[in-house]
Amino acid sequence: MLHRVIHGSPNPEPWQKALIRFQPALLHGYRRHRVRGADYPGIVAETDPKTESESAESAVLGVLVYGLTDGDIYRLDKYEGGEYVKETVNVRALRTSVQDGDVGGEEKVEEASSESQLRDMLRAAGSNVADEGDEVVAATYVWIAGKERLEEEEWDFETFRRDKLAWWVGARESEW
Repeated sequence: MLHRVIHGSPNPEPWQKALIRFQPALLHGYRRHRVRGADYPGIVAETDPKTESESAESAVLGVLVYGLTDGDIYRLDKYEGGEYVKETVNVRALRTSVQDGDVGGEEKVEEASSESQLRDMLRAAGSNVADEGDEVVAATYVWIAGKERLEEEEWDFETFRRDKLAWWVGARESEW
């Protein structure tokens, strides 16, 4: 999906693919929800009701994308639209690198509520099992279109890949 948005084709030229590098990462204190009536997810900060601070239990497994140009970021901002705001966050890079963005949906990712679940997801995505590494400053798109539109249920990338990805990759930009 990333290549479709930034290059206009799900099958970019080899030189375009060579400019981008992917690395799995964890965003602690956030959770990804299903959006009612939509195919895509929304991530929001999860707070501990006792302390009103970010919940240490919640985490979203995602992908750091290196090598994006200003033009690529402009296209991503346009694609994400008004339901999201781009925020600067601290993520934990995982000690493995994956070429060609094949970790659970590029920038859209699975929740990791336990170490074994994280390892299972990385294995399923074709990545080597990794431990948390350095903290990295990154940008992510956080849902702002109302928590009432979010379902309690976790958004599932595998279901999206199986049932919806082909349409999203093949759709014209005006259909998004």
